[in-house]
Amino acid sequence: MDDIKEITGVLLKFRDERDWAQFHTAKDLALALNIEAGELLEAFLWKSSEQADIDKVKEELADVFAFAFLLAEKYDLDVKQIVLEKMEQNALKYPVEKARGVAKKYTEL
Repeated sequence: MDDIKEITGVLLKFRDERDWAQFHTAKDLALALNIEAGELLEAFLWKSSEQADIDKVKEELADVFAFAFLLAEKYDLDVKQIVLEKMEQNALKYPVEKARGVAKKYTEL
């Protein structure tokens, strides 16, 4: 079993044992994902990257991943496939010869 499927299975088991599927609409999973991403940002608020509490970063990042995996499962999306497809698109938008060492949006390259 691949790692993503294993993680998703653990998340679904946890959810189902608590009868929470009823609350996990796509909309609510997307909202939860955004809220958890905000909580991840909070770990860096008023601090340098080096000052961030790594335990807080790990905790909030895990929540972001959890809701992202649950949202992907809701739409029967293959996480590995969609990330690899997106990287192929990004490679076309950001060719190495134009993007190397440059922090600009693809429309500005």
